Amino acid sequence: MGTNVMIPLCSDRVEKRESICIFGTGDFGRSLGSKLLQSGYSVIFGSRNPGDTSLLPRAAEVLGHSEAAKKCPVVIVALQRDHYDFLKELENVMEGKILVDVSNNVKLNQYPESNAEYLARIVPTATVVKAFNTVSAWALQSGGMDASRQVFVCSDDNKAKQHVMDIVRAVGLTPQDKGCLVAAKEIEDYPLQLFPLWRLPMYTCAGLTVVVFIYCVIQDIVYNAEKKTDVSHHLMITIPNRVFPVVSLILLALCYLPGVFAAIIQLYRGTKYSRFPNWLDRWMLCRKQLGLVALSYAFLHAIYTLVIPIRYSVRHRGDMSIISQIKTNKTRIFEKPLVWRSDTYLALGILGFLFYIVLGITSLPSVSNSVNWREFRFVQSKLGYLTLVLCTGHAMVYGWDRFLILARYRWYMPPVYMFSLVIPCIVLILKLLLIIPCVDNRINKIRQGWERSPSKKSETKLKTFSVAL
Repeated sequence: MGTNVMIPLCSDRVEKRESICIFGTGDFGRSLGSKLLQSGYSVIFGSRNPGDTSLLPRAAEVLGHSEAAKKCPVVIVALQRDHYDFLKELENVMEGKILVDVSNNVKLNQYPESNAEYLARIVPTATVVKAFNTVSAWALQSGGMDASRQVFVCSDDNKAKQHVMDIVRAVGLTPQDKGCLVAAKEIEDYPLQLFPLWRLPMYTCAGLTVVVFIYCVIQDIVYNAEKKTDVSHHLMITIPNRVFPVVSLILLALCYLPGVFAAIIQLYRGTKYSRFPNWLDRWMLCRKQLGLVALSYAFLHAIYTLVIPIRYSVRHRGDMSIISQIKTNKTRIFEKPLVWRSDTYLALGILGFLFYIVLGITSLPSVSNSVNWREFRFVQSKLGYLTLVLCTGHAMVYGWDRFLILARYRWYMPPVYMFSLVIPCIVLILKLLLIIPCVDNRINKIRQGWERSPSKKSETKLKTFSVAL
């Protein structure tokens, strides 16, 4: 790539775009320079060794730092903070120029101030803008097709910030205004965070998985071990295939529970302009991730279920059942109620899994960006609740009347599938109450901007207090 001549994407333009200087000839500097050349900009690299141009695009000019900066109104510093010292000597040359800092740190809170603020302090004659640090050299090379296109931009000078945002758009990326330069520290920390929106869902999933797994081990393996029966082989398939559906259904319900809480809070307050509690805000922001983790567990449950017929223990149990019928000369009768129950259980599971997949597909950025808000809301809300109903029904039909059989309560511990029904049933009951026409109409009015007057709020609270007394 480095030796090819860059062909501008806007070659039909009559006017040539401005020249941009790049300090730094590393991977990121070269990739950004190539992207700028393709977008119709003239690129001048500032280098300590102007004679070494073997890796740089041929269409770019290479000069010393001072000479390169003099020719361009915008200078992009594609260097690490440790190499900023030479910029102090260019203070006069940088006067009035836009200095774009693209650096990142190795770890969080590595320095007391952000790199951009430090750059603004050592080069006070220039206007510093923080940008491009959230995209990688690979993302620039791939044209943003297979990576994030979002670029955070911040600066104390609005005019300079808008100028850089225009450059970001010109290279095919999406700028997001993050405000003043004090936001640079937050922007620099962003690439260092490992899946920030996935932490709560993953911790929740891990905690539920451990608790349910231990519960199953105690109820199955430990209980049978006390009875002098070794069923330790259940650890590999049987117990995981109990854990996956239980955790998956709970996580799916947790995706819709915060929305129910939000509606109740809005009804109570009589307005949508009051901020939700922080815990609820955080919960609602990670619903997509919760759903995808739940989908992955549903996939595992489906796969583990498909291998059941080829398991040695299952085949052995089936053979023993046939032999026992032969020895006792008894044939197991065909029970129609059991057939209906079994087929209903499987049908609900298959349909629930199908809609599960639809929810997961529409969560993908490439798909969600191609549908309008109403279509997205229909899938994630209407079909989402349908998925929850089908999966909850799947678990209920599986359990059927087993909760009435005392032998299932080993050491007085309820069957594990019962725990998977608690939160989903709470969510569905609350949702049924919220879709009652009079309640639903009030929620819609509130979300359209209607507010209950203060006097009515006080009157409602007084009535509630009187009823409580």
